[in-house]
Amino acid sequence: MDVVSDAISAVHLGHPRSHRLRVSGSWCTRQNPYDGAGFYVVLKGHGWLLADGGAPVSLGVGDAVLLPHGTGHVIADSPVDAAIAAETAVPFEEWLAETGQRDRSDRAETEMLCGTYWLDCSRMHPLMAELPEVVHLPHRVGSHVELRAAIDLLAGELDERQPGSCIALPNLLDLLLVYMIRSWMTESGSGAWPGALGDPVTASALRAMHSNPGAPWSIDRLAAEAGVSRPTLARRFTALVGRPPMTYLTWWRVILAATLLRGTPDTLATIAGRVGYGSPYALSHAFEREFGTTPGRYRAQAADRSASVAVRDSVRAPR
Repeated sequence: MDVVSDAISAVHLGHPRSHRLRVSGSWCTRQNPYDGAGFYVVLKGHGWLLADGGAPVSLGVGDAVLLPHGTGHVIADSPVDAAIAAETAVPFEEWLAETGQRDRSDRAETEMLCGTYWLDCSRMHPLMAELPEVVHLPHRVGSHVELRAAIDLLAGELDERQPGSCIALPNLLDLLLVYMIRSWMTESGSGAWPGALGDPVTASALRAMHSNPGAPWSIDRLAAEAGVSRPTLARRFTALVGRPPMTYLTWWRVILAATLLRGTPDTLATIAGRVGYGSPYALSHAFEREFGTTPGRYRAQAADRSASVAVRDSVRAPR
């Protein structure tokens, strides 16, 4: 896999959920902080988003906004400050239930797509951690054809509820997340990870590690893969990624092992082989050093968390 795909897969839990909202008049709702990421896309009308500790963001037709860290926020029809929002904002789940009972016609002044991704934030890849609290992608990012296409497909799927939508919807939502992150990386004028993936030397080494993490990589082999000397690779990689190549590889192998423990029934020996460890004992030792618990306990705790997410999804699923 590539770095962006791996960074998302390493934290992804359960199925995302989404809604198409149609609202009129004056409205103001608050979403409290949560473990995950959320998004809004304005299809018609306008809105204002006020993230906790941030400045108000005006949202117009075609704008998309991603809250990658589950930051608490208010979204409303007009600008509001934190003090007023604390008194007037309706809790999001309550507002969502009310909205579903009205404004389904073309008379709605504002239409939005919104959704939530449940994430395990305990060991987030630095690419994901680097994302700002609010990623605002104005309509001018219409030049990102994939993002625009995903939005159009998702809007149509939510409207029609055609056969196969139970598969189509979560996959479209996952695509939307990828395209929003991709668009941010293209638009971002700063940030370590857009720079790292834009640097041919560092990107080559990262691509090698992520495409085959179980290979017997060494600094010499990685340098050869990138077509540079060992000192050059070490200097450029460390400057852009924030840690030396082999240190990053060790860390990524353990994070990948955690992903496999959560998402597969594979034995620890099988997982150890897949991520480049010679024995389950060696992996267990490295895993406990990073996570502070054994792989077995981690797998059990992850199963409990996944069950909780599944229950939460079923309770909150739209009727």
